[in-house]
Amino acid sequence: MTPHLAITMGDPAGVGPEIIVKACARLQDRLAAGDLRLLVIGSRVSLEAARTALGSGLEFPEVQEGDASWPALACLQAGPEGEPIRPGVLSADGGRFAYLAVERAVRLAQAGRIQGMVTGPLNKEALNKAGYHFAGHTEMLAALTGVRGSVMMLAHGNMRVSHVTTHIALQDVPARLTPERLRTVIDLTDRALAGLALPRRRIAVAALNPHAGEGGLFGRQDIDISEPVIARCVADGLDVVGPVPGDTVFVKLRAGQYDAVVAMYHDQGHIPVKLLGFNVNPETGTWDALSGVNITLGLPIIRTSVDHGTAFDIAGKGIANELSLIEAIEYAEALAAAGATA
Repeated sequence: MTPHLAITMGDPAGVGPEIIVKACARLQDRLAAGDLRLLVIGSRVSLEAARTALGSGLEFPEVQEGDASWPALACLQAGPEGEPIRPGVLSADGGRFAYLAVERAVRLAQAGRIQGMVTGPLNKEALNKAGYHFAGHTEMLAALTGVRGSVMMLAHGNMRVSHVTTHIALQDVPARLTPERLRTVIDLTDRALAGLALPRRRIAVAALNPHAGEGGLFGRQDIDISEPVIARCVADGLDVVGPVPGDTVFVKLRAGQYDAVVAMYHDQGHIPVKLLGFNVNPETGTWDALSGVNITLGLPIIRTSVDHGTAFDIAGKGIANELSLIEAIEYAEALAAAGATA
């Protein structure tokens, strides 16, 4: 059976509505063939505005949560419309829609109506202005599903990077590197690689300190915490190496020596993936495309996401690129298929 995936719009003032319309247009043949089923959740007004602005003939019939069945492509209103949401303009209403869309998608996933969710970008300031005090999607989803210890993984091609910590101050990272947390991240990373049906699951643990601590001269976390955890993982049959210094581990990942890297903190993992994922136009000095997917590991539901923000500066201009959203849909499909056959 073809998995049914939800796409949450994110903040309607961002590029979410536009990239949804563009991605669905690119995937139209698969939708028509029944090879793909998508339910867009968000502001129908914003979705229709994007469809009209792009001149798309694609139809997004509106459905209700309780309908017995939905067409292969449909729209579910996340909540009541309020003041008009204008592209590129931050508002509490945009944050409200972003939260409600995710909340409804989680509910549908828990009820088995959808087999995975793909999230569009939200704005953290707008989210908090609406009264939802989360640092981002990862923390919101953990709260909505009652899960502690979820893990963020970024993926671009063969660059798969999971994170021990994400949205915390750099000075707080060493205290969060505990044996329990590191083992959780390694285990969830291994499980994700299995879900992607990779023939090999070799994981490298990035060092926290320069040169993996240089024998203790630059800190002992890699020696006292990471090394024993890695040794236990190997004893348990996992293919794990490290700690590998952060200035070489991602080069080796790109070269195919590893299948994933466990990064210690947000920027250590995000910078290499995004550096490769951004397509920069050398003539204008701007980026015109972004490839990459954000996957939340450790949830009872499947969630993938675009690897970019709301891009308020280009919202409503018709120039946003849909590639990251298409990749996120493909990752959700693969993980949902693996779950269905597990």
